[in-house]
Order: sequence, then C-alpha cells, then structure tokens
Amino acid sequence: MLSLLKIKNLALVDDLTWELAPGLVAVTGETGAGKSIIVGALKLVLGERADRTLIRTGEDACTVEASFHLQDVRAVDAVLDEAGLEKCEGGQLLVKRVVSASGTNKQFVNCSPVTINVLKGIGEFLVDLHGPHDHQSLNSRERQLEMLDKYAGIEEPVAKFSDAWRQWRAVLAELEELEHSERASQQQIDMLRHQIDEIAAAKLKPGEDEEIEAKHRVAANSARLGELCGGIMERLGDGEESVMHALRDVGKRVHELEKIDPASAKLFEEFESAQIALREIESAVRDYAEELELDPREFDRLEERMAALQMLKRKYAPSIAGVLEFQAECEAKLAKIEGRGEEIERLKKAAGERRAEVDKLGRTVTKKRNDAAPKLAKEIAAHLADLGFKRSVFEAQLSPLPDPQRQGFEEVDFLFAPNPGEPLKPLRLTASSGEMSRVLLAVKSALARQDAVPLLVFDEIDANVGGNIAEAVGRKMSELGRTHQVIAITHLPQVASLAKSHFVVNKEIEGRRTRSTIHEVAGDERLDELARMLGGSAQSARKHAESLLAG
Repeated sequence: MLSLLKIKNLALVDDLTWELAPGLVAVTGETGAGKSIIVGALKLVLGERADRTLIRTGEDACTVEASFHLQDVRAVDAVLDEAGLEKCEGGQLLVKRVVSASGTNKQFVNCSPVTINVLKGIGEFLVDLHGPHDHQSLNSRERQLEMLDKYAGIEEPVAKFSDAWRQWRAVLAELEELEHSERASQQQIDMLRHQIDEIAAAKLKPGEDEEIEAKHRVAANSARLGELCGGIMERLGDGEESVMHALRDVGKRVHELEKIDPASAKLFEEFESAQIALREIESAVRDYAEELELDPREFDRLEERMAALQMLKRKYAPSIAGVLEFQAECEAKLAKIEGRGEEIERLKKAAGERRAEVDKLGRTVTKKRNDAAPKLAKEIAAHLADLGFKRSVFEAQLSPLPDPQRQGFEEVDFLFAPNPGEPLKPLRLTASSGEMSRVLLAVKSALARQDAVPLLVFDEIDANVGGNIAEAVGRKMSELGRTHQVIAITHLPQVASLAKSHFVVNKEIEGRRTRSTIHEVAGDERLDELARMLGGSAQSARKHAESLLAG
C-alpha cells in the first residue's frame, strides 16, 4: 500500500503530507479545490513526463515523495537488481521525484539516484491509475487479450509462445531472402570466381609488397649506391689521400711517443682497435658493392611484380593483408551461394521444427483461453449486474487468426449488449462513456485476484452515474478494497460513504496566495462533507448522509 505521500510546491500545494490507510480511500472536495494534484503527484512518482509549469509560482522546484509498504517485493526487486540498486528492506520502498525550473530533474529510489526508465519500470508494479478516459484501453483487442491471459494465468505460456513465434519468423525471413535474393545470380558467381582466381594467381604473401618495394628501391638506385661505395672504399683504402694512409702516419708518431714516454701508451689503447674496425668496414662495403651488380632481368621482374601488387591493392584493398582478407570473403560468399541448395534445405527443416514448436505451444494457449473466456465473461457479467446492468449480456469471443501471430492463434473481442433485445456488439461500438466506466470497474473486479498491482486509483471514473448505480459503484470499489488499496477521487457521496477512510481537499486563501490542503474527516466532519455533496436543504441532506453511513 501507499502509506505516505508528501508534496511540496506542486501547483496549489505548498507543503502537504498525506498518510493513507489500507482499503478504500475516498478523496472529495469542491470542483477546483485541487483533487487532480493528487493524481498529478502520483503520475510524477510513476515516471510520467514532468511539466515545469506545475511548479508553484515563485518556487524553483517541486518535490513529490511516496512511501510504499509492499507485501510482495519480487517484481520491484527484479527491476532494482537489474539497475544495480539495493533491494527493498522489510518491504519498504521510498520514491522521490524533484522537478526543477531549470530543467535539471532528479529521481531517487530508496535514496539512490535512478533514471526515469527505472522509475517507470518500478511504477508499473506499484500503481494502476484510471482516469475518466482510461477505460478506452478496453477498446483495444490486444489489451483485452492481455486481460484474458491474466485471468487464465497463462502469461508465462504466452511469453514462451511469443518467443517461439519470433524464432520461427526469423528462420522464415532468412529462408525467403535466400530463395528470392538476386545476390545469387550467375553474374555474381562469375564475378566472385574471377576475383578469387585473380588474387590466387598472384600467390600473395603477407608483407610481400613492402619487401618488393625495398628491393626495387635498391635496384633503381644501384648506380648511385655503387658510386657511394666506391668513394667510401677509396677513402678507406691504401692511397696517399686515404684515411688508412693517414692512420699509418699517426701510428708512427704514436710509437715514437711511447718510446719517449711509456706512460702515454694508455692514451692510445683503442688506436689499434680503430684501425681494425675501419678495415672491417672497408671489407663490408666491398662485399655490399659486389652484391649491387643486379641482373637487368631481375630488375624487370621486380618492376612487374610491384606493378601487379599495386594493381591488386587498387582493386581490392590498401594492403596485401586486406587483399587476402577480401579473397577469403569472396570464397565464403561463393561457397554460400554454391551451397544454397543445402542451406535452403537446412532452413526448411529448421522452419518446420520451429513451426511444430509454435503449434504445440499455441494449442496449449488456445485451450486455456477457450476454457477461461466463458468464465471471465460470466464473472464480468455478474459484476455488471451488480453495477446496474441487470439483464445485460457480456461475452469474450475468440476468433481464429488466418496465421499465427505474436500473441497466438486467436484474437478476442469483448462483446456487450447493455439492454435486453439488443444484439451483441463489440464493446467499442456499444457502451457510452458512463457505461464504459462501469464495465472497467467490472473487469477490474473480475481480475482482482490475479492483479498483483497493490494500489488502484480511480480518478472520477464514476462520472455520469448517480442514484442506486452510484451506490453500486461504491460497493464494488469497497469490495476491491479488500484485496487492494483503492483511492477513489469522486464527486459521489454514495461512493465516499462506503470508504474506509475519507479525505477532503480544500482550497484556502492566505494573504494573497492560494493553497490546497487535504485532511481526513470523520464523525460530524464527514457528515458535513457528505451533506455538502448531496446538496438540498441542510437538514434533509444531513439525514441522507447519516443513512448512507449507516447503510
């Protein structure tokens, strides 16, 4: 149940704290007193879009806090766990929504910040809110089927069927694409084979292009490289202008220096090593120069190979690795196309297996729906009789679909004849708005045992009814209050008198500001409120109010 609702700076409310009891809770008040603010606050808690115009004039933000006490926390805990939040402790759940004039809205669950989607996910398991026009959902065949499935207790089998149906449709789509796609034309097969053969004929090796380009660069510059090597060898040779000739002269002077001062020998310890190193460099350069003498035919071969590699890279990929990857992709495509017959047979077999599973699950769902539909219709009809449709007829008509759909093999249509002698017609074509409100209440009553949402809010759905019908509506809401907490925002004294607790919304003017307040009424205060709602002379209205409470 909703145990506490705190509203601050929302529309006409400056600071309101509302403590609620279980059972049927009536909320009444003059038109324009601010009863709709209660609904607006609950919608914010449920994650609906926040309108900044709701913020009380002169304030920067409005806040709504709701404290719920849950007997069954499994559904809510699942949402919290998926969002990485701590689960409810002791069944307590605190939801807070802050709407700022600057647009920086925030929402919290058990003091932890959450996204608006998490708040919506939790809200689905907390409150079922029905306004004057929400009964229009009854006109949807899909919604009607959901109601029937909930009554039959087959949400899980239907979910399994839907999953199997999606798998079957996915296989069919793949099969249809393979059978009718133009990608498998002979022209494409020829193109793929040409591309594969062209790349295969080149006998590519990863990194070969870089290696060939390096060799070609050396071959193309062999003359210049030879000149450089000749110059180096000339400087390192034995000529009078060479480095080695100069070093021999240096060597003579070093030896003479050592004879005069042996201590100077350590200054030239690396001299001999340097001479040896230079000789080795000369030899290495000589060997390198000899290898530069390339066969012209080898140079031509390098040029041809490099041109072939560049052509393949221009056509298929920027690198040899990319060209080889493209070849593998072509081979895979060709194999798939050439093996299309086998793939089609595999998919046909898979489609048959998936369809068999769909048929198996669908027959189970259909049987349970056929069993439940007359029972649901009978129960709704009984509640409708309590609500003034004494001789109405109500049916949940199942009609087979030409092909299996996501929800099953059939669709349902709620048929209604409110008066004797009238033919059954779809509910959407039969009932007036006042009748639809009562039908909604009858459906909710029939589904009360299966409905796990703890709080039901009826926002003036009892409009356009009065007299004995109004009392019947009140009694039906009171019955729902035995298994749910029910908040009824109502103008009907017959409904308010049957509530377990009764709250009145008032609009007060203090100074130059208007504010809405809510307080519980009991005893004489409750009699006064019911008398006001009844109208008429004060004495007769009060007696009528007393009789309503006594009844």
